[in-house]
Amino acid sequence: MDTADGLFQRLEQLNEIGAALSQERDIERLLELILVAAKRITHADGGTLYRVTEDGQHLRFEIVRTDSLDIAMGGTTGVSIPFPPLPLYLQDGQPNNSMVAAYAVLNDETVNIADAYSVKGFDFSGTRRFDERTGYRSQSFLTVPMKNHEGVIIGVLQLINSTDRASRTVVPFSPADQRLAESLASQAAIALSNRQLITQLESLFESFINLINLAIDEKSPYTGGHCQRVPELTMMLAEAVNRTSEGPLAAFSMSDKDRYELKIAGLLHDCGKVTTPVHVVDKSTKLQTIFDRIHLIDTRFEVLKRDAEIALLKATLAAGSDEAGVAAARHDYERTLAELAGEKALIHRSNIGGELMDPLDQERIRAIATARKWVDADGNRVDFLTPEEVENLTIRAGTLNQAEREVINHHIVATIRMLEQLPWPRHLVNVPEYAGGHHERMDGKGYPRGLTREQMSVQARIMGIADIFEALTARDRPYKPGMKLSQAMSILANFRRNNHIDPDLFEVFVREGVYREYAEKFLEPHQIDEVDEAALLA
Repeated sequence: MDTADGLFQRLEQLNEIGAALSQERDIERLLELILVAAKRITHADGGTLYRVTEDGQHLRFEIVRTDSLDIAMGGTTGVSIPFPPLPLYLQDGQPNNSMVAAYAVLNDETVNIADAYSVKGFDFSGTRRFDERTGYRSQSFLTVPMKNHEGVIIGVLQLINSTDRASRTVVPFSPADQRLAESLASQAAIALSNRQLITQLESLFESFINLINLAIDEKSPYTGGHCQRVPELTMMLAEAVNRTSEGPLAAFSMSDKDRYELKIAGLLHDCGKVTTPVHVVDKSTKLQTIFDRIHLIDTRFEVLKRDAEIALLKATLAAGSDEAGVAAARHDYERTLAELAGEKALIHRSNIGGELMDPLDQERIRAIATARKWVDADGNRVDFLTPEEVENLTIRAGTLNQAEREVINHHIVATIRMLEQLPWPRHLVNVPEYAGGHHERMDGKGYPRGLTREQMSVQARIMGIADIFEALTARDRPYKPGMKLSQAMSILANFRRNNHIDPDLFEVFVREGVYREYAEKFLEPHQIDEVDEAALLA
């Protein structure tokens, strides 16, 4: 029997356990903590924690412990439990009251058994077989239903063989043991329910994020992969920085909460793209709007070729029998066709977005625009290319003109605006800053806020590198194929030299092989080539 001091000490333990239960975030560790704590507080040698399955028909083994047999299964042990779930109901639908754990659930009643071998009304044949195989003697049982704050039984705590600390013999569980176990089971059920609720809310929240990314993906097949790959690369680089023990980033470290916060920020970093017009996102050529207007220009070339042919016919008629005149007209015609073919090829080539357009080609486009004239549908003689067409065809890099770039760039403003509207809990309060900073530059020339390196968190700088590298190597962009690894890394090294990206993070990105880890997971085999790391870091 417990002394007053002993009982008080166990009550203190119960309070400490309750506090620990409320702080544990991982469900497996929480379940393990519940059973271990119950064994300790009742001096039980063994125990099992069951959970009621989602369909309410079975009890599933979650944690099994027997100290004297050195048995530890389930939870954080990594050892799977080989026992099948216990049915709460028999095949005919009758309650399975012969099994003590099922009885405790079905009748919402604690069962305290002094000796399983002599008790009537319960089937302990499986227990006897276990004892015969192991040489164990299962004797005293304390089986407590776990009921949450809504009065729903969500599991069972079963303790075996209470041990007298002085004599080390097995004794029945005392009334005090039962009360303490019931109190612990109640606290544990509430803690477990709360943790499950939080997990469900987190899962719902992540599903909602994925829903947003799916909406972006459905709008454009060219951005959906980006929304998934950038978070993965972000976490790869963050973990590499977390492992760093030397240099400027040695002090950076992440807890599980920090990891989750960065993961969420990564998933949401482009959520503002839901506001971006799809024809801008999908602009695969410089003249594309709802359709590629290169075909309108092709029609004008056909008009000019027709005009040249008409001019040839008129000149031929005018020359009559003058063979020299006819030959000159033919020569002019063929020269015009060759010039038109060359100009058409130039415009088609210029219409394809690339990394860098030749300035001479830009000047030739501007010259063609006004040097050539054509008669439009209203009979007006006008410039061959409109100013807006010239602006698009002479885009220096990519396919977007300045106005369209501003539309695209607005997605980050929309992202920040959307994220700052949400009532973030404390452990996610930095999500808007992390997600909103991936287009800033270390020299303050980025957008939308022009932040410098010192004004940005390490996490936001990490996301900036991830966003750029994914875009360089992505094979699903409408305007370019995915770059080879060496080319993308060379561009990234230039970004490092001109203070676009964080140089310390770039060094980790290279030295820790993060770029190659990402490449092996996401790039096509033909994109993965040799990279001169020494040259990159020089």
